[in-house]
Amino acid sequence: MNRRQILQTAALGAVGAAAQSATSQGVTSLTASAERKSFVTAQDGTKLYVQDWGTGRPVVLLAAWALHSTIWGEHIADLTTRGLRCVALDRRGHGRSEAPSGGYDADTLADDVAALFEERDLRDAVLVGYSMGSIEAVRYLTRHGTRRVAKLVLAAPTTPFLTRTGDNPDAVPAAAIEAQNDAIAKDFAKWIAENEPPFVMPDTVPETRAWIKAMMLSAPLAALLACRRTIAATDTRVELARLDLPTLILQGNKDASAPLPLTGVKTAKLITGSRLVVYEGAPHGLVFTHRERFLNDVSAFIAA
Repeated sequence: MNRRQILQTAALGAVGAAAQSATSQGVTSLTASAERKSFVTAQDGTKLYVQDWGTGRPVVLLAAWALHSTIWGEHIADLTTRGLRCVALDRRGHGRSEAPSGGYDADTLADDVAALFEERDLRDAVLVGYSMGSIEAVRYLTRHGTRRVAKLVLAAPTTPFLTRTGDNPDAVPAAAIEAQNDAIAKDFAKWIAENEPPFVMPDTVPETRAWIKAMMLSAPLAALLACRRTIAATDTRVELARLDLPTLILQGNKDASAPLPLTGVKTAKLITGSRLVVYEGAPHGLVFTHRERFLNDVSAFIAA
């Protein structure tokens, strides 16, 4: 198999297969503030779970496909000690949010993010979109405007457009995407086991790997498949070119889920003035496998 084929088949292999130690899921070490009201309500009435900790400038955290706000536990613990307020959303159909039968398109997911910003009255925020969260972040900004967001961070993004078309010839063939979805629909646990290794580092402990798999398996499969189709179908090329806020893009050059040449490199070229930082040897889960560097880079970007 040549390099091009590897990129094509790996691009939607799995999104977000890395996380922090299971023992820190609850963020119990935080003392900066009590947890605020746990849910916001989407436009269609769906209840969306939110973790909201700390005081100061808000940092809004959007997770990867099949993962949810719990993945940000150690990030929240760190950032709140730096004087920041961390607000992490469970996407509909994920975590403790409700799982309606619809609403997994990019527009509705962006509206869910808007509901969070409006109900919590978040302003001058730093919006962090990880993997699928990058699509939600970009669509939120172009659909609802930037008046509440000052800076954008895209980590291991799945933007701008993963599906091969006539004007996007170096992307992933639709047939390869559907083959992955079929494999997930037939035996999700097997698919996770086969696709998990490239998204962590060799020294990632078994407990963390097991926790990741359990989190992924806890989400309704129909919702996950709907979200994967949204990832593949959403074309943000025009939207990215419209963004005019400071943007930091962080991605590993060993990202098998969203290969750097198809995602981060293209995204950086489309956003005027953005900065792409490539982590040598980092996989799709760089927010965990390279957590200290990630937190330092994000904190420096916020302070600049």
